[in-house]
Amino acid sequence: MPISATKTNKKTAQLAGTDVAIVQNGDPILRELAQTVPVADITSPKIKKIIADMKAALASQDDGVAIAAPQIGEPLRIFVVSGAVLAHADPKYKGDDIVFINPELTKLSREKHDVEEGCLSVRWLYGKVKRAQKATIRGYDENGKRVLRGASGLLAQVFQHETDHLDGVLFIDKAYDVRDMPPGSEE
Repeated sequence: MPISATKTNKKTAQLAGTDVAIVQNGDPILRELAQTVPVADITSPKIKKIIADMKAALASQDDGVAIAAPQIGEPLRIFVVSGAVLAHADPKYKGDDIVFINPELTKLSREKHDVEEGCLSVRWLYGKVKRAQKATIRGYDENGKRVLRGASGLLAQVFQHETDHLDGVLFIDKAYDVRDMPPGSEE
């Protein structure tokens, strides 16, 4: 259920004749526990539209890596990872964006690293967060097929960041050395 534009703090991007908005910090939806999508609903027109809107919102951001459904005002356990990021993590990857529905982190490595993070919903703050170097995630794809995927480095970081969103946690809750870096600013 979307939050009305009058009650939310959003940055709106005009895409393909529709408004796709990225919810900003301060909106209560970002702090809610996202709801599980019933497996029977995964291929429904409603969920397909939400996924299409998420992909459009992600594509509208030059620095977009991934996006979770609450970031477009939908309190559902869905996130999308940019195909461009996947290609960066694995040069052999030639596919599209990847959708994870009802994702669960099933394994995190003991080895942790401090990594730089930002967020499309916390513009233009960046900071360091301690994340597991490797992660395994289980869930469903947009066709309702069960998926299990392991990752390391950037993709493992993305899995952790996006599942945090689904649990109402923002990276700034865990970050240190947070700084404001609007476009064109020098560090």
